[in-house]
Amino acid sequence: MSAVTPFLWFDDAAEEAVRFYTGLIPGSEIVSLDRYPAEVPGMGGKVMHLHFRLAGRDYYAMDAGPQFPFTEAISLYVSCATQTEVDTYWEALTADGGQEQPCGWLKDRWGLSWQIIPDRLVELIRHPDMDVAHRCVQAMLRMRRIDLAALEAAAAGSI
Repeated sequence: MSAVTPFLWFDDAAEEAVRFYTGLIPGSEIVSLDRYPAEVPGMGGKVMHLHFRLAGRDYYAMDAGPQFPFTEAISLYVSCATQTEVDTYWEALTADGGQEQPCGWLKDRWGLSWQIIPDRLVELIRHPDMDVAHRCVQAMLRMRRIDLAALEAAAAGSI
């Protein structure tokens, strides 16, 4: 079987966004970057094809104009081990025009949606005690950035 790889369409900031993403996420790199030739009207010098890896996974990106902006219909999911990790990604990705969304979702300054989710949230909402799971889901629904201490308090029935 051939590989299936996400391909991101940017208006005109693919290189800037990818340099930011690969600098933020460990195990990431730009593999190759090709530009449109000067002869392509309105596109000369912009990114025609950019192959990159985030945390070891392949992606592609291009600059292709504003016809198809990002929507929440696709997002990048970042699984986090600690609150510090959640906070680091959240702060970086919402900076400079990013937007907080409910339940651990956000849009970065280029409009790409991300889910910044601690592994513990997934454990708690799948808890075998349905009361614990329900309390944690209810707590999550009131959050933007996921707060592990508040989730643990909800799991314990403290809030």
